[in-house]
Amino acid sequence: MDASSVEFLREALAPTGWVERTREFALGLRATRSPGGLLVVGTPAEEPWHVAAHLDDEARLAGMPQLAPTLVRWSVPVGAPPHLRVGLERLRATRRGETLFVVTEHGASVPLLERLDDARRTGATILALDGDEGDPELSGLAHDALTVPADAPLSFDAAQHLVSMAAAERRGGGLRDRLARLLERVSGPQID
Repeated sequence: MDASSVEFLREALAPTGWVERTREFALGLRATRSPGGLLVVGTPAEEPWHVAAHLDDEARLAGMPQLAPTLVRWSVPVGAPPHLRVGLERLRATRRGETLFVVTEHGASVPLLERLDDARRTGATILALDGDEGDPELSGLAHDALTVPADAPLSFDAAQHLVSMAAAERRGGGLRDRLARLLERVSGPQID
């Protein structure tokens, strides 16, 4: 999904409250202090490589290196490139100022929950994006959780796109930015 598709999705979802919620949730990803300190982890059955790739793109485009994620994998294949060789041992080294972003559509496993609990005790921030009806144990460990239920007006994949794009958005801005946004709201977007 490219930026214009995500923007179209945002416009379609504007009346539902999902855009604001994904923006609020994405603020937690911005709390990561240093490059490499945003760890993205899933379950043995669901590697969140898709959202990691989008966060990496957004970090690069926005000039926000702290958003460039480290994909943590349950099983690292032999011969994987260096950026795809980070295994679960990285979770043991998690420290204060780092963020663990858990992305799982079908709930967290007990071994993952145990590792998250350990990381939280060291001062790491835990954020969770989950699906179905939510995972109460995962939500209980997370500092913030966003659940995408089956009856939501967007898919779990679409929620990942909204979160990754919102994480790199410039917030606030000066008077000129605010006036430009106001003018766009009043007059509508410029069509070339």
